[in-house]
Amino acid sequence: MKVDHITSRDNAALVRLRKLTADGSGYRKTGSVWIEGDHLLRAALQRGWTPALVVLTEAAMQDFALAALAESAPRALVVPTTLFKGLSGLESPAQIGAELTLPAAPAIEPQAASVVLDRLQDAGNVGAILRSAAAFGVRQVLALKGTAALWSPKVVRAGQGAHFGLRLIEALTADDLAALAVPMVATSSHTKHVLHRVALPQPCAWVLGHEGQGVSTELMARCALTVGIPQPGGEESLNVAAAAAICLYESERQRG
Repeated sequence: MKVDHITSRDNAALVRLRKLTADGSGYRKTGSVWIEGDHLLRAALQRGWTPALVVLTEAAMQDFALAALAESAPRALVVPTTLFKGLSGLESPAQIGAELTLPAAPAIEPQAASVVLDRLQDAGNVGAILRSAAAFGVRQVLALKGTAALWSPKVVRAGQGAHFGLRLIEALTADDLAALAVPMVATSSHTKHVLHRVALPQPCAWVLGHEGQGVSTELMARCALTVGIPQPGGEESLNVAAAAAICLYESERQRG
């Protein structure tokens, strides 16, 4: 591992990383993504990812565990805390971060249990859904155009490491979903089918729609089944990330 001690904010690598962290969709142009904190770095390493570059503070370099994480990359930059803060999107910056090179976008796996994201806007919701997908064994996530950038820093933080075990494909159109061979299922308040009382297709693709507008009419027409989630408390609807977790759990329960 090559270790460089950097004290200038004008260092070329730091300038490049600041631009990357400032642009939520910047990874689409650079092919790399910034992750912050030892939790995300460990999650990436556990899934077989190798960072291209690790940045850590001078204090972190004195911490045996964090210094050992830095050794996972071919190059490490050791910087003062003030310079690390310039890369951070957190109120309380971590002490270590890494740049990962993203793989080429895979093709849609036709038979895979999937989650389809239809123009979801909120990064927290998107990240939480990715986390639920990973937790319940759904490995393919398909994001239509208009969905929050899957590898943006906010989505990555909300995903808590789920990204590294998922097949992520974004910027799709509704027509691209014709490649799916599994039936699509969506939630609806206008259906006679109740989630836990209907036999769900196995595997299937759960379609989750825009926070305000829901699933588009075009996409809803492609769904083989719509189901309702009981809400005896009388609320009009659930947060989309909460609904996703319930639906993915029910799919797993029926599989088991």
